[in-house]
Amino acid sequence: MASGNMKDIKRRMKSVQSTMQITKAMELVASSKLRHAKERVIRSRPYFQTIYQTMARIAMDTREGDSIYTKARPVKKSLFIVIAGDRGLAGGYNSNVLKLAAAEMAGKTVSVITVGKKAQEYYAKRDVEVLADYPGIAETMRIQDTHDIVGEMLARYKKGEIDEAYLCYTEFVSPMTQEARCKKLLPLSFDAVEDQGKAKALTEYDPSPEAVFSFIVPEYLNGMLYGAVVESYASEQSARRMAMESASDNASEMIENLNLSYNRARQAAITQEITEIIAGSGQVGS
Repeated sequence: MASGNMKDIKRRMKSVQSTMQITKAMELVASSKLRHAKERVIRSRPYFQTIYQTMARIAMDTREGDSIYTKARPVKKSLFIVIAGDRGLAGGYNSNVLKLAAAEMAGKTVSVITVGKKAQEYYAKRDVEVLADYPGIAETMRIQDTHDIVGEMLARYKKGEIDEAYLCYTEFVSPMTQEARCKKLLPLSFDAVEDQGKAKALTEYDPSPEAVFSFIVPEYLNGMLYGAVVESYASEQSARRMAMESASDNASEMIENLNLSYNRARQAAITQEITEIIAGSGQVGS
């Protein structure tokens, strides 16, 4: 009886050890990818901040204009660009951003552009119009890879097929913290920089502020999307590293408990054998 129990424990220990080897390997891979992803995030942020400040200054000069990109209109249909991961085993990374997107979509007539395999799979099972899917692009994303997505969004916005656009992604705050966010892309708004009037100084725009503003808008949105994909990819690797580290720690704890149970079962088996030997020797002596 004890021997059979020991075999079961040994079998389970071997299974947990195999699982821990996998989780350890995935943790190391995620850590390596995270280092490169963090470098991309650091490089992309100054570009986004610069183009945002430039757009804000020009917008202050065109506020009285009639730009299609800043003029609000009645919302009949909304577009959501949802960025999730291409793989699972990343804790709550994918579910958090998808839940946030679902909350933002509530009560609206929406269409979706997905970035990442998990977002593609999620909306394929739901009654939501999917305009395009872009799986497997996050790891090697370049700024020019955003042109097709932004181009389609702007074309539909100009035609009146959509009246507003949102970007749902995960912001990389730190290796321990990732936050799901949903930002409005269209119509553009720069009210948060209203107090930067001093920065708007002696700048002349040729041929006009409105023309320069309209020209820069696609580049601004390309930068927004690229930054969001880069932030999301770094967040995914960070979340996966933490999840795999936690899984490895749990597996190690399970092995310790199983090892303790195995030792107890072995001790019980030895005690039983000694008892049987003593009982047998007593019968022989009598």
